[in-house]
Amino acid sequence: MTPKRAWSCSQHGVHKAFSYTRPVERLGILGGTFDPVHVAHLAAAAAARDQLQLDRVLVVVAGDPWQKRGRVGAGAQDRFDMVVAAIEGVERLEASRLEIDRAGPTYTVDTVETLRADTRNQLFLIVGSDVAASIDSWHRAGDLRAAVTLAIVDREDVAATTAPPGWQCVRVHMPRLDVSSTDLRRRIGAGESVDFLVPPPAARIIRTLGLYTDG
Repeated sequence: MTPKRAWSCSQHGVHKAFSYTRPVERLGILGGTFDPVHVAHLAAAAAARDQLQLDRVLVVVAGDPWQKRGRVGAGAQDRFDMVVAAIEGVERLEASRLEIDRAGPTYTVDTVETLRADTRNQLFLIVGSDVAASIDSWHRAGDLRAAVTLAIVDREDVAATTAPPGWQCVRVHMPRLDVSSTDLRRRIGAGESVDFLVPPPAARIIRTLGLYTDG
């Protein structure tokens, strides 16, 4: 974002610049393993970006997700490369490797604290309604609750879940897309097509590297 110049007014009516200020940035965080990334992930990111008027959405690829340790199909770098390919050229969506480059198990609160170090960031944590229902079980949930606004993604034709108590929440609506990474891995392993379920650039990486297959 372009910095704004602050001005002072002298007694002679001459305006002089004395400092620069940067407006608050509304920053969305969509985290996940993205194993693989698929169209519902990107639809959620775009819906949050537009409906919440976010300046950017960071698609944060988990390095060593503590809730899925030992159950991730592709390596962190491959998953990051798929996200980069999938969102290339998409306005105000950015792939982030914050959690890949940080050693140890991946905790969202650590990522949030890194981004919150810039006090001009207003942070929106984008989660599905199923995740929101269990978010109080997350590592240091109290610190996370104090740092972010929870952006709960509700799918059309699915009853909205109750927001977790004590959290500052906003709602994001998106079309119902019944796509899951678990099912996509099964399809790929069985030799079935995932065309139009996985963005084509990411699908090419899957084929080139033979991800999610015994080969």
